[in-house]
Formats: sequence, C-alpha cells, structure tokens
Amino acid sequence: MTRLPSVALGAALLAAGCAAPEPAPPPADLVLAGGRIVTLDPERPEATALAARDGRIVAVGDDAEILALAGPATRRIDLAGRLATPGWIEGHGHFEGIGQAARILELGRFATWEEIVEAVGAAAAGAAPGEWILGRGWHQEKWRQPPAETVEGFPVHGALSAVSPDHPVLLEHASGHAAIANARALALAGIDRATPDPPGGSILRDASGEPTGALAETAAGLVEAAHEASRAGWTAEQLAAETRLNLEAADREVLAKGITTFHDAGVSYAALERIAAFAESGELGVRLWTMVRDTLANHRAHLARARRVGAADGHLTVRAIKVSIDGALGSRGAWLLEPYSDLPTSTGLAVTEPAEVAEITALALEQGYQMAVHAIGDRGNRETLDVYERAFAGRPDARELRWRIEHAQHLHPDDIPRFGRLGVVAAMQGIHCTSDAPWVEPRLGERRAREGAYVWRALVDSGAVIVNGTDAPVEDVDPIASFYATVSRRLPDGSRFYPDQVLTRLEALESYTKNPAWAGFEEAEKGTLAPGKLADLTVFDRDLLTIPEEEIPATRVVYTIVGGRVLYEAPAR
Repeated sequence: MTRLPSVALGAALLAAGCAAPEPAPPPADLVLAGGRIVTLDPERPEATALAARDGRIVAVGDDAEILALAGPATRRIDLAGRLATPGWIEGHGHFEGIGQAARILELGRFATWEEIVEAVGAAAAGAAPGEWILGRGWHQEKWRQPPAETVEGFPVHGALSAVSPDHPVLLEHASGHAAIANARALALAGIDRATPDPPGGSILRDASGEPTGALAETAAGLVEAAHEASRAGWTAEQLAAETRLNLEAADREVLAKGITTFHDAGVSYAALERIAAFAESGELGVRLWTMVRDTLANHRAHLARARRVGAADGHLTVRAIKVSIDGALGSRGAWLLEPYSDLPTSTGLAVTEPAEVAEITALALEQGYQMAVHAIGDRGNRETLDVYERAFAGRPDARELRWRIEHAQHLHPDDIPRFGRLGVVAAMQGIHCTSDAPWVEPRLGERRAREGAYVWRALVDSGAVIVNGTDAPVEDVDPIASFYATVSRRLPDGSRFYPDQVLTRLEALESYTKNPAWAGFEEAEKGTLAPGKLADLTVFDRDLLTIPEEEIPATRVVYTIVGGRVLYEAPAR
C-alpha cells in the first residue's frame, strides 16, 4: 500500500473537510451552579450555572454544560437554589466618607441630643489637648424628643461647649448638608455675630443675633476649613496613610454589602490622586466610578489630565463632574419654588448659582465629561434641567450624553417629563424616601409631597432611566433596604408613602445593576451577565424577586464576586 507524504495527507484531510480540531480551552477559574441566575440579558434571561475565566464570563447555561468547563483547580460554588444577579452597583455614595464615618463618632445611633452631648464629653475626656472631636449622622427629626433649647428645630451649642470647652467639636448632619459646632470650633473658624452668611450657606442665629452653632451648606465649610488648617503641617505620607485607612474600611464595608461597583459622588483633585494611588496598588476590591468635585478654577487646570476609564485593571474610572446646585430637605437647604410649609420665610439655598453651573457644563462638553448635578428641591431640579437644556441646544446627540441629576428628590409635575425627553438620568436613592417620609409632608405640605416627592414611577413612565443607591454614609450602604423601599415604600409603622410610585422588583433590580452600568457608559462591561462581560456577581440567600415582600429586609448577601474573584463570603450560620 502506497503511503501519502505528510503534506499530501494534510491537504487531503483539508480537502475532505476534516481540519485538525481546535485545542480545548483551558478550564474555568470559577463555576457557579445549582441556582437561579437572573442575567438581565435578553438573549438568555435566566440560567442555573455560569463559568468565568481570567476575570470574565465564558459561559452561561445549565449545570451540565457549565460543570463540563471545570478543571481540577476550578473553584466550584454550589448555589443551592440561591439567587445570583449581575453585581450590584451603588449609584450614588461617598466612598471615602464611609471609611471616615467608621472612624469618628457615629451619631445616628443616639435617640436624643443629650445622648450625643454625653458621647462628645466622653470623647473629649480621652482626647489629646486641642484635638478635634468629629462626628456624623445626627438628624433632629429622628430624635425621640427635641432638645431643651432649639432654634428653627436645631439644637444650640451651649451644652456641647460645656462638655468640651477646650476641644473644637464639629458634628455633621446625616444629610452631609449641615453641621453643628461648639464655641471653640466657631472661634477657630472666626465665626461670631458679625460674620455674614457665606454665599450658598447660612449661619443660624438666636434672637439676639449670636450664632447657635448650627451651620447650613457652605457655612459648615467655614469650620471644615478650620479643621483642615489644623492639619496644615501633615506630610503627604500622613495624608496618604489616613486615606488608606479610610479606603480600606470602605472597601470592606461595601463588598460585605454585595456592591461590586461604586459610583463615588464627588472627590477633589487632591483626594483623587490619593485614591488613584491606592487603586493602582491593586488593593482595591470594589470598582470605583468617580465624579470629580472641585472649584471651577481647579476644573480648568486639572480636568483634562484627571480622566481615566478602566484604569487600575478596571477599578477606577473618572469621567464625570459633580456640582451641587442646592442643599438637603432635612436641613431646609433644598431650593424650592415655593416656601417651606414649616418655615414660610425660606425657600432654601442656591449653593451654586445656575450661571456657574452653566460654566461647568460648558467645560464638561468641551472635555467630554458627564455632568452630575446634586438637585433636591423642585427649583434646584428645574434650574438644572434648564441649564442642561440650554447646553443641549444644537446637539443632536444630547440624549447620548447621559447627564445626570443626583437625588431628583422633589420635582414639580411639569418637570417630570423633561427627564425622559432630555435623556437625563435620575440618580435617586430609594431608602431616602422611607427614611425621610415622616418629615417630608411637614416640609412640603401634602400636595407637593404627593405630586413630586420621590416620584420613581412617574419618571420611569416618562422614559427616564432610574439609578438607585444609598448616598452612604448618609444611609447604610446596604442595598437591600433601598431595594425594599423602592418596591414597597413601607415605613416602620406599616404605612406606605404614596405607594403609587413604587417600582416593580425587576425594575428595582435593574436600577441597581443594568441602569447604573448604562449611566456610567459601562454597559458593554457590566450590568448584565453574558459571555465576554466582567464576572461581577452578587449572590443572595433568598430570591429577592419572588419571596413575600415582608421577607425582603431579612435578605443577606452570601457572595460578592468581582472579576471572577470571591471578595466576600458570608460566614456560615
């Protein structure tokens, strides 16, 4: 029998359509099987198993086909019927602030002003001479009883100054938009009865004209500047070390709550450099999508070089500018079209004048940045939409810019359709609705609360994209409470706050996954589960989409997976 030469044999095989088989792909690094995987991918909405390799999804399917991709070194997770979804994205929070809040007095746990004063006294007793006493989280509307002495519902500094006469004290409101300082801190900031209100802020005064210690918006910044001045002698190494402690604490916290990407709602250029150094070190677990917040002059000087997309192996993106046009409803800093129902002399504050917001938007267009404007009151939202609409004039791609309004908390009914028409993202926080509900009607009155407060359903029906979050550390970064508020609007007493504005559970899931990925121009990488996308997943101990509504708050995160790596695993019970 004549043998064909090897070259001729190869040619014969090719001619016969018998090409040599492709080598088998390497085994998956991670396999999840035996659960309900909701992908939010229209090509395959559900599966029972998923495989990942080199940080990305390689297959989604049934148990048999996915388990066949495992090898001896593959990590296999038996979901045991549990729910896995695309990794959850915190749509608006303050990342380093979470770490900072964990390292100062946590004031939200106290039921009265008197308890806070006692805690400050104890801290001062153990502090070094002249050391600042810092805290965050108080909210006058949530105390069991009002303080003995108040002005416009806010405590005065007398008791605080008595327990800490030599240590400056600065206690930030839960909203982050007000603070109370003691006499020593006011003196260091140069605040007395002759000090005028700064632009975009107010110094609350008693009947005699003396500062009470309560400071709204930019007025609190005067004392914050005094605190910063006390650290003027710190070296770059000391500042970096403090940042590291804050970021490490925040990273642990958000990963334990199932967050795989975090939209950081505003850092300065100086802080951004320290955060970038930490991310580049490879020690950051969560992915940060960051808005830069600074002065107009600093934006002009630094914006072009600040931009990053997928830096630090996909852990740092900087492509948005944050600015606040008004303050918060709780501190009566939200800018309203009509006066506050419980303070008819005030319509709130314009923290940044619309003309300056317009200058920043022009810079954003020039540099290809997204805009993210904090607007809570109905006038703040209207002014922002007006600025955006003028900026979009003559731009056929306006809807594709995906500019955002952060909070969009209280809207005039006439402005609701403008979000959908202009393509403006409403970055809202479900938990704010039920957390704030007891005092929303006193601030706004029943009509305004009903027509425009936290109107998620109306916004979605108008065609707007809703992004969910917690505004941590204003609220706990745990997304379960915010998800529950979004689908129930149920208060602790069992009542519901205008329940016609709820979202469905699927819509709420999308507001924590698919929508924020799109809002960050990251839909090609995350937000749904499909081959080729990042292997970012969150696994829950029960099915958020089907369990009875009253069981939702008890849901816990079992695994947080970022880039195919399990970065949080709940301890066994």
